[in-house]
Amino acid sequence: MTLGVTLSSTSRQLPIDDTVRLAREAYDAGLHSAWFGQSFAYDSASLAAIVGREVPGLQVGTSAIPVFGRHPLLVSSQAQTAQAATGGRYHLGLALGTRHLTETAFGLPYQRPIGLLREFLTALRPLLETGEADFHGELLTATTPYSAAVPGADRPPVPVLVAAMGPQALRVSGELADGVLPFLAGPRALAEHIVPAVTAAAGAAGRPAPRIVALVPGVVTADAEGVRKKAAEALALYERIPSYRRAIELSGADGAAGLAAIGDEETVAAEVRRYREAGATEVVFTATDLGGEEDRRRTWKLLGELSRG
Repeated sequence: MTLGVTLSSTSRQLPIDDTVRLAREAYDAGLHSAWFGQSFAYDSASLAAIVGREVPGLQVGTSAIPVFGRHPLLVSSQAQTAQAATGGRYHLGLALGTRHLTETAFGLPYQRPIGLLREFLTALRPLLETGEADFHGELLTATTPYSAAVPGADRPPVPVLVAAMGPQALRVSGELADGVLPFLAGPRALAEHIVPAVTAAAGAAGRPAPRIVALVPGVVTADAEGVRKKAAEALALYERIPSYRRAIELSGADGAAGLAAIGDEETVAAEVRRYREAGATEVVFTATDLGGEEDRRRTWKLLGELSRG
């Protein structure tokens, strides 16, 4: 199983040079990939392109760019540029976002998110594969008066994953994307709900088995109780978002922090195995800095060993 980490700090935005340094440390530790969240600060695709070019061999990805407030033509340009810059090691993650952030930040009504996701993916796929699009939907239009292809970005085409966890989003993702990026969906939710739904949709559409990239908060630490309290504070906001709250409930957890893999090496390694057995093809650890630098390094060391093993 391939293992990775997110490089977005839970407490601050890191300077680019520090992000590159951490990415190199992750790669040297044996980790397979580094992922970047999309906020209102750094552009995640640009940051992934920089890191991927500076750290050859490391897979880089965004998790995830909201489709509201974006357009397939622009996202295609970003993704293809990152793919060309990294020599084919970029992974594009998309998300529906939330009503609060969409309406507050962009002034856009959060309406028909599943319909928008379907149209966005339908327009985006040919752009990434051929540099051409001629899509006229109910919610968006994407046409190319001239080629939108970026040299070197089609070998292979950029893989597209969606931060999908609900039934409708999983169905659209299985039909039109390469996989999903569930966060705060524990092994039970993966095995009983997410993996079967997205796999069935992909099969019905004649697509390959989808990638299941599970994002898991986790820290190897001697202070499990103290780090779990920090996790409860850092993750509490997700409990107020319906899609995450449903995933937490389907996972059988009392709260978001209950899905964090926190403890010694044996404990965290056992959690990784549980995700693999539940159908995850890749596991990406988030919030590894909750316990401080020593625990982060300890966590990355274990993940690197598991990845190599």
